[in-house]
Amino acid sequence: MNARPPFPPFTLDTAKQKVQAAEDAWNTRDPRKVSLAYTEDSRWRNRDTFVTGRDAIVELLTRKWDRELDYALRKELWAFDGNRIAVRFQYESHDADGQWWRSYGNELWEFDGHGLMSRREASINDVPIQESDRRVFGPRPESERGVPFPLQ
Repeated sequence: MNARPPFPPFTLDTAKQKVQAAEDAWNTRDPRKVSLAYTEDSRWRNRDTFVTGRDAIVELLTRKWDRELDYALRKELWAFDGNRIAVRFQYESHDADGQWWRSYGNELWEFDGHGLMSRREASINDVPIQESDRRVFGPRPESERGVPFPLQ
């Protein structure tokens, strides 16, 4: 079994570390790499899709990043307690037709004792934007780590 520190119960500092690690991993757009942060039998709700297990997570993320081109994400800690973390996030991407989107969402995470996420529930809304309105460009620079991302 692999382990993914930091481990629960989370403190403010370790919860922030977990959120930043997730943002960094998702910004790689590498489904296999991202899936390693989850338990073998992790359960997800992503929008209206329900999946269980790493293989299903890889399939979902592969489809996602085939559709959401030039994806770039920002996550922010919202709350934490014990082995659970809540985050808010925004990401931007464009579709094959060149339409840019900003997607807003909230996630609820639950971790096992090895620091692997066993449950993820994500609610996401998409807003069309002009390319000139983009605010998220690639991974977060070091100077912006820990800085809240504006709602609009």
